[in-house]
Amino acid sequence: MARVAFIGLGNMGGGMAANLAKAGHEVRAFDLSAEALDKAERNGCLRSGSAPEAVADAEAVVTMLPAGKHVREVYESSVIGAAPASAILIDCSTIDVATAREEAEKAQAKGYAMVDAPVSGGIAAAEAGTLTFMVGGTEEAFARAEAFLAPMGKAVIHAGGPGSGQAAKICNNMLLGASMIATCETFVLAQKLGLDPQTFFDIASKASGQCWSMTSYCPVPGVGPETPADRDYEGGFAAALMLKDLRLAMEAARGADSYTPMGAQAEELYTRFAEGLGGAGKDFSGIIRMIDDSWKAPEGSGAEAPKVGAKF
Repeated sequence: MARVAFIGLGNMGGGMAANLAKAGHEVRAFDLSAEALDKAERNGCLRSGSAPEAVADAEAVVTMLPAGKHVREVYESSVIGAAPASAILIDCSTIDVATAREEAEKAQAKGYAMVDAPVSGGIAAAEAGTLTFMVGGTEEAFARAEAFLAPMGKAVIHAGGPGSGQAAKICNNMLLGASMIATCETFVLAQKLGLDPQTFFDIASKASGQCWSMTSYCPVPGVGPETPADRDYEGGFAAALMLKDLRLAMEAARGADSYTPMGAQAEELYTRFAEGLGGAGKDFSGIIRMIDDSWKAPEGSGAEAPKVGAKF
């Protein structure tokens, strides 16, 4: 198996690195958090004292970092020039398209092959190895990266050239954010019109209005499969991360001169929920609590009725 450097062992990266180690790779892990490194060691990874130490002699370098500025800093200070030029560089962070393309160009100029490979699926999928990877890069770079991404995911899809993975990710999450708001509004309206939430779910999930936000991630406790709504909107995909992705989408839309009124409205609503009402750490489906203060959870679910303006 291969020597793999893994930089960034947060909620997502930790599980991903563990799955690479489970697949038999020699994973040299690095993170600024000692606690994250301790956990990585327990999961079969080798502890590195720095990013340059992790990438030395690596055959693949995988990064999972918070934002574009962190990707730029790590690649330009600790990866490019420190890792062998033969290594495949795989950035799984969710960042802006422009930075992804710039870093790919800089890497290529130094003789490296690089892909942007953001993920969909959340913490549970990262730990289970069932992520979906949206990969941007050349055909050759994708072919090399695919072997390392496969142990971490259920699907590895080539989206196109450099930056295309990031474009696919932000477009997907803009659609998800907007559809979740519409789903929340719909359940509130249905209840105000006298419909039982479970009955409405049973109807809409088999009719033309069905969508993933309803059938797989229902924002109403006790309705449909288990979701963060059944855990007081804890866990899952934090509203702060949804807001980050929506802002990236709006930045890209402005750069492409694309009219995205639904995306812009979703960004405004998640800003209000995450930053104005303190819901940043709650699952993004928790925005139902902001939609209407007359919303009521199904009887017996144990959930309290939300209050508009309530702090989370």
